[in-house]
Amino acid sequence: MFEAARRARKTAVLVGLVWMVMASTATAVQDELWNFDDVRVGLVPPGWKVEATNLRGDLPTWEVIEDTTAPSGEHVLAMVRPNHSFGGTFNLCWTDSVSFLDGEIEVAFKAVRGEEDQGGGVMWRVQDQDNYYIARFNPLEDNFRIYYVHDGARKTLESARVSLKVDQWHTLKIHQKGNDFEGYLDGEKLLEGSCKRFQDAGGVGLWTKADAVTSFDDFRVRCVPRPESKASSEAELGQQ
Repeated sequence: MFEAARRARKTAVLVGLVWMVMASTATAVQDELWNFDDVRVGLVPPGWKVEATNLRGDLPTWEVIEDTTAPSGEHVLAMVRPNHSFGGTFNLCWTDSVSFLDGEIEVAFKAVRGEEDQGGGVMWRVQDQDNYYIARFNPLEDNFRIYYVHDGARKTLESARVSLKVDQWHTLKIHQKGNDFEGYLDGEKLLEGSCKRFQDAGGVGLWTKADAVTSFDDFRVRCVPRPESKASSEAELGQQ
């Protein structure tokens, strides 16, 4: 009897400790902000890499440049030269230093030029250069879209008609929770939907297509952890 009571007290203490840790974890939000002002002109931020999907030719040139119109400071990260002529190439600059599953991603962007394509946007849950989610605005087509890219092939998930002035700064934001996503331009929610293609956390980054020369600033990533369920926690305790 005394041994059973001792085990019951021990289990109660362990359950209490687990719930304390879970409560703490549930509110442990990770915020990362890149404003690129501490990166030298001509470089990309430390831990970032330049890649491409469906590349035919040389890798595009991404680098930090000076821009006195930037939302903050005077440094921005930009895709400045495509170095290729294939319209199906997606130009990527991304990092896996952040493991993003759920939360928010926001960036300021300015579409500068492009004959075949313009504008760009953000990538998330990036598994590699051929597998990720992407949200982008294209001023040539006057649309805002969310896609997934799987094994290099792009599929439209949601699309909205919208017109924004080029060569001016705008903000794009994505909210992701589980399979559900929302897309915002300049603070207005224009897209929402659900997709089960990528279930794992992944990297984050910036994206343009073809010859779209675009500048980006104030890239913020807010990772919100998923709270562990009570049932799974108690099941783990029961196995100890």
